[in-house]
Amino acid sequence: METEIKTHYNYHEIVTWLEQKGIELYGNHFKILEIDYPIIYKLIAYFLKDEASCFQYNISINKGILLSGPIGCGKTTLMSIMKYLTPAEHKFFVKPCREISFEFIQDGYQIIHKYSKGKLYESEPKIICFDDLGTENNLKYYGNECNVMAEILLSRYDIFIAKKIPTHITTNLSASEIETHYGKRVRSRMRELFNLIAYDNNTKDKR
Repeated sequence: METEIKTHYNYHEIVTWLEQKGIELYGNHFKILEIDYPIIYKLIAYFLKDEASCFQYNISINKGILLSGPIGCGKTTLMSIMKYLTPAEHKFFVKPCREISFEFIQDGYQIIHKYSKGKLYESEPKIICFDDLGTENNLKYYGNECNVMAEILLSRYDIFIAKKIPTHITTNLSASEIETHYGKRVRSRMRELFNLIAYDNNTKDKR
């Protein structure tokens, strides 16, 4: 367990609240394991904008979160629950990358613009968590191949620099795999875009 950090938040109570929210959303089998507390505490610090804790964890409250870990460790579930902890001005929604790839097949390049600018609907927040980066494929639209998520991430970088609107990602890809899939430009920009919070590669599948 990490060193206790002086903060006005009671992280143990917050974990209990998150577990209850998880049970409400996913059923009585949902449980937050103590072994995952170091990951959970960092996410809580970030999403509550607890500056003292973020400083101790070396987390920038301005960047987004890149939550990395093996398949089945609970990344998507955690990010989905964190939505309920986040203050209104930082609300986000979770969008699977595979769904974006299917939308691209149907609607073409306007999908890149749609998710790059974050303007899905007038009532939706502009902060997006792209879930399971790496599960989508390079796709063709009228014969033209496009790396959809690479283009979206490059555009999200531009909007982050211009308007300070963060992006979040979950993935089971390593840094080198991200570079292979999306290129050096994307990997380079991701260093500025994200705080890396990573599960141990030996984390067991919780499904």
